[in-house]
Amino acid sequence: MLIFHKVKNVSLNIVLMFLSFFVILQIGHSQTDNSHTIYNKKMKKSSYKKLLKEAMAADIVFFGEMHDDPISHWLELKLLKDISAEHGMVLGFEMFERDNQEALDKYVNGSISADSLKTEARLWKNFKTDYKPMVDFAIEHNMKCVATNVPRVYASNVYKEGFEALEQLGSNERAYLAPLPIEYDANLASYQEMLSMMAGHGGENLPKAQAIKDATMAYSIAETYEKDKKYIHYNGSFHSDDYEGIIWYLNKYKPGLKIFTITTRIDDEENMIIDELKGKANYIIAVHKDMTKSY
Repeated sequence: MLIFHKVKNVSLNIVLMFLSFFVILQIGHSQTDNSHTIYNKKMKKSSYKKLLKEAMAADIVFFGEMHDDPISHWLELKLLKDISAEHGMVLGFEMFERDNQEALDKYVNGSISADSLKTEARLWKNFKTDYKPMVDFAIEHNMKCVATNVPRVYASNVYKEGFEALEQLGSNERAYLAPLPIEYDANLASYQEMLSMMAGHGGENLPKAQAIKDATMAYSIAETYEKDKKYIHYNGSFHSDDYEGIIWYLNKYKPGLKIFTITTRIDDEENMIIDELKGKANYIIAVHKDMTKSY
């Protein structure tokens, strides 16, 4: 009877161990399903580990985010931490405009507080929750932060008047832009898509306003790229999807860089068309439709 009791207990422990392992697997699987799925450029399910390996091999990583998506921002910080564990880094932000570089520098070098930065720079409303963690990590690890975007007033002027509006600018104002005249290809798929999405509203100047942003961000990256460091640029996905936008201009300003791209989408099953996303980026992050928003 004693031997039978011991055998019975051993068998029960083995059963319980396998049940626990199964529950853990199910929880992990459920958590992945309930937050996001990572695909490669062929839209085959992949993993963060594979994404990281390919990102590590690139000169510059474009993280095309959804601005109000917490999964994007969490992965942005995670990727930054993981790449920086092996490489020096430079960080570029669409969320900072070039005329705010001085204020950003002062915050990074400790001359002003976060409250003062809010006063001196045009911060996005989700800066504190979504971008400040990356900037603060950069400060802690002595990384350069670059304000890459065009001052919004100039993009607004292009939207109203076309590129001609930029010709009136003086040399001090032009310093905040990519070199003029801006090369522009209206036939790029991303700009054509923008026109079709707006159904003609905004006219031909709408993609031109996008182009002055793309060109200026690309020029900012080219100016601040350091050969011995990895560069991550944070931008809305539309600015780097299809290897166009910023990348189209960067290949002109600084050709030969090894570029790696990430894009994000809402996985609502009905509107996330797999075939349309193939080749959109090196990796596609599909975020569950029920994920909460930053704002």
